[in-house]
Amino acid sequence: MLVVVTYDVNTEDQAGRKRLRKVAKQCVNYGQRVQNSVFECSVDAGQYKLLKASLCELIDFEKDSLRFYNLGNNYHTKIEHFGAKRSYEADGLLMV
Repeated sequence: MLVVVTYDVNTEDQAGRKRLRKVAKQCVNYGQRVQNSVFECSVDAGQYKLLKASLCELIDFEKDSLRFYNLGNNYHTKIEHFGAKRSYEADGLLMV
């Protein structure tokens, strides 16, 4: 399934900047960055649960926010892209 993860981490202090780096690094482990604080993650149900749990452990619930948009397995018809950055195939081969 495709899950879109968005986050807003308060970076007014050093601890917030550290949380931001950790959240971004964790998201990279599961998906592709498509905007500054937006990741598309192709995961199964177990990975989705682990992703949510790990991100919720990292954020400060008083200062930060997370959003998860579950687009399911038939997400191809639910995404439209316009503009400069080229889209990618979430189920395709990812070269590192």
